[in-house]
Amino acid sequence: MFSEKLLLRLKHSFSVTVLTGAGISAESGVPTFRGKDGLWNNYKVEDIATVNAFRNNSKLFWDFYGWRRKLIKDVKPNLGHYALVDIERFFQDFYLITQNVDNLHISAGSKNVIELHGNIMRTKCSECGTPYDETFYEVTKIPLCQKCSALTRPDVVLFGESLNAKLLQRAQEAAAQCEVFFSIGTSSIVEPAASLPYMAKGNGAYLVEINTEKTSLSKNVDEFISGQSGKVLPLLVMMIEKMQS
Repeated sequence: MFSEKLLLRLKHSFSVTVLTGAGISAESGVPTFRGKDGLWNNYKVEDIATVNAFRNNSKLFWDFYGWRRKLIKDVKPNLGHYALVDIERFFQDFYLITQNVDNLHISAGSKNVIELHGNIMRTKCSECGTPYDETFYEVTKIPLCQKCSALTRPDVVLFGESLNAKLLQRAQEAAAQCEVFFSIGTSSIVEPAASLPYMAKGNGAYLVEINTEKTSLSKNVDEFISGQSGKVLPLLVMMIEKMQS
């Protein structure tokens, strides 16, 4: 499953960066909200998860995110998430960049995580930015900031918003400086995250894609591994452990 070249690169690497997308979360049962899952109470997700929806109909907006939080709250990390926790221990510099907002990497125990699109289990003030944990929100009322009384919102990037500039810079630096880059369970079409693998490869990294189907990135990788991350990554952990012993 893994080429000798990949294993050799990993054996002698100090810096590894991983990018994860919706695929790894889907294996835990997290809805992707695309296709048949793209509607909620007859509303398109793209019409609710926006700044305009938050400002113009904050109750509808918060009802949607309260529902999403309930869906995710009882979802558990899968073997792919836990394997990434193990892989992190093997490398001096390890960065896990994720497009997912479901908190599963944090819940699994990953430490050096860059959440490009935020975290749905966190809340922040829409004006002053004061952070609140997940227990702050109650579905029965619209939460206000305890500091400035402005409306609060989930700490996620909404449709049409730009990513946090500092987080994006950290992700770009991690991609540019790594020796091996893994793209796992992502469609490779959502920018600017989709550019990170190319940035890594352009700076000499060995580029690996793990996915159940090929993407636009596949023809540019050094190695494509077909399969679910929950099955592939635990095997990779075993191979790395064997090399380390």
